[in-house]
Amino acid sequence: MSLLGELVLDLAWGLGLAGTALAFYAGWRREARWGEVARRIGLVMAPLLTLAVLLLESALLADDFRLIYVAQVSRQTQPLFLKITALWGGQNGSLLFWSWLMSLFLFAAMARADRFPRDLRPFIAGVLLLTQTFFLLLNRFFANPFETFPVPPADGRGLNPLLRHPGMIAHPPLLYLGFVGFTVPYAIVIAALLAGRRDDEWIPLLRRWALVAWLFLSLGLLVGARWAYDVLGWGGYWGWDPVENAALLPWLTGTAFLHSVMVQERRGMLKVWTALLIILTYALVILGTFITRTGVIASVHAFARSAIGGPFLIYVGLVLVGSLALLTARWELLRAENRIEAWLSRETFFLLNNWLFLGIAFAVFWGTFYPMFSELLFNEKLTVGPPYYNQVTGPLFAGLYLLMGVIPFLRWRRTPGASLRLAVGSSAMAGLGAMALARALGVSMPWALVGFGLCAFAGWGTLLDYGLGVRARRRATGEPWPTALARLLARSPRRYGGYLVHLGVVLIGIGVIGSQAYPQETQRTLQLGEALSLGGYRLVYQGIRQYTPATEPDVVVTQAWVRAFDARGNLLADLYPYVLQYDSGESLTPPALRATLKEDLYILLSGWVEGGNRATFKIFINPLVSWIWIGGIVLILGTLVALWPRPTPAPAPQMIRPRLQEEPSIVS
Repeated sequence: MSLLGELVLDLAWGLGLAGTALAFYAGWRREARWGEVARRIGLVMAPLLTLAVLLLESALLADDFRLIYVAQVSRQTQPLFLKITALWGGQNGSLLFWSWLMSLFLFAAMARADRFPRDLRPFIAGVLLLTQTFFLLLNRFFANPFETFPVPPADGRGLNPLLRHPGMIAHPPLLYLGFVGFTVPYAIVIAALLAGRRDDEWIPLLRRWALVAWLFLSLGLLVGARWAYDVLGWGGYWGWDPVENAALLPWLTGTAFLHSVMVQERRGMLKVWTALLIILTYALVILGTFITRTGVIASVHAFARSAIGGPFLIYVGLVLVGSLALLTARWELLRAENRIEAWLSRETFFLLNNWLFLGIAFAVFWGTFYPMFSELLFNEKLTVGPPYYNQVTGPLFAGLYLLMGVIPFLRWRRTPGASLRLAVGSSAMAGLGAMALARALGVSMPWALVGFGLCAFAGWGTLLDYGLGVRARRRATGEPWPTALARLLARSPRRYGGYLVHLGVVLIGIGVIGSQAYPQETQRTLQLGEALSLGGYRLVYQGIRQYTPATEPDVVVTQAWVRAFDARGNLLADLYPYVLQYDSGESLTPPALRATLKEDLYILLSGWVEGGNRATFKIFINPLVSWIWIGGIVLILGTLVALWPRPTPAPAPQMIRPRLQEEPSIVS
């Protein structure tokens, strides 16, 4: 097993190296036959790495503890689904999983290479194969998942308790798919620069690849936030942890990239922005993988420190220096075909949008890496906590919501002030109304009032655009409202799918503001049968029990029983917070949760005495958190709509004069 796995990695790495060289040679010398060889090498990588993944997965399922990786992340009593997901539960396996997903995207791109302009094909293959080969280099020489023990142990260590949640089935693969997916638009842009293309023929190719990657990365961030909320036991969903930030950074620049592509496609502008943003996105993808896999920055998500940090830093440096040097050399090719004609135009506001996204990305980057720089340069260990991120990024996010409410009413080139004032005025009234309603409901923090107002401002603009479109269609066709809305989406999926994404972002904003502005929290020790009151709830401690699940004999579950009543004494729910204690000495404290559209009641079991006569609970009331998950669903649905292919109109029928003598006989 070990020898075969290493042989497959050796073969894949060697082919990747050869394919990279052949692809760039073919591009520079315009040798189509060598470009075809490189393309076929790209197609071969997927079956080779699929075999490598199957070999490692079979070792995990067979408890083959001769492999060091298997002993690190699995054990004999580990449930089946955890043995399967252990493939990406440790550093070496997760890098192999990354390489495998990369090979699938490489296969998809090479299988559809005829859709790329002929002179770009070898360069696209070269960039993708270079990325593939780098990760195979790590897997073969620095993080070999097939390395063996001289003397294998009788059993393994088992998977980290934090990774045993069902959410871990989806969270890492979704993030990896998002990360890997952005390599394709990066390869297209670099190929266009290398080929010296002046036209925009390649621009439409970018959008779908980038949107697919953005979809997966968005899903990964949402599932990760939910996993943190359900597993980590601190009452929150986003802690500005370095690895969370590492995934957020390419999402920010990738979002700006998608907007920039739209302007280049429509007006032939922001070409430098488009190239710069995808270069930054790709570099941040590699940097994010570096942070997670090397443990260079302390994080609950990061793996232990390892030897792969050096190669990662060298590769990131080469990518940035090489890509920016190429961008500088081709600067004249990216000269805009048009100029901004008026400040009150869609182009201007998209440019502001780019600056705001870059500002947020820089603030997050600086907060993430400043502790590392401080320790390296000044030998000072510092931490940057949520207050920094909230204070610095909050106003920038507010600016994005302001733009989101204005841009739907702007036109390309220039926008008449009178029509804009009328449209934006109605959105402003909605924002002021939301602020007044929030104040009447007890919201007093100025930033929260402004935040709710901006969410209403942005949301009303989106809903108004939908409403006007549906009304116009009903007047033209007489269709009922649901049919008109569905056909409006089908007719212009890019436009209205994008607006649906914006609506999802608005709902997420409402949830974030509510949960950050007015959370309630307490910690109390209760005797058996004793009650406490918090935020209109009366919570009664009913007892405790301990047991060992049949499926996980290495864990002891201590589960408390709490009854939740409202202020009138009506029973709302029976809640069961619990603690998982593993025989490795590690423990996990998942919450008991009662979620409504108004707020979440979130209870943690913090401690207890033997017999359960007394227990300590930490209780949170988190307002409006459910709107984050609802907004996330709307965002994903909107992205799927935007990805939906626009229907191709049927050709108009031609009037043909029939000739009876040429009609076929119905009896022949």
